[in-house]
Amino acid sequence: CLQYFLDDLRQQYQIAGMGKKVAFMITDHEMKHESFFEYINNVLAAGEVPGLFSAEDRDQICNEMRALAKTERVREFTDTEDYLWKFFVNRVWDNLHFVLCFSPVGNTFRSCARKF
Repeated sequence: CLQYFLDDLRQQYQIAGMGKKVAFMITDHEMKHESFFEYINNVLAAGEVPGLFSAEDRDQICNEMRALAKTERVREFTDTEDYLWKFFVNRVWDNLHFVLCFSPVGNTFRSCARKF
């Protein structure tokens, strides 16, 4: 279940990084593990989830971002992996939105709101 969530999150990251607006809707019934909240919190706070992408995937993403970064940020463009990764994360942050749907009935919503 956690692996499916991470696979979906990776896929949404890649779509959002390419510039398409994405809404990731999650209900309280789909939140099977508390770690789901930690991943969402990382995205909202820092823009990325540590370890979400392998080194090979990061290299591929940076290569895909190179042409976009050159055209969008002509003056500031620096052809380094750090710059291209930050460019990707900023695009994700602009385009990926989370919609959390929780029922106010019961303790689930209250306990999650207190922790995260």
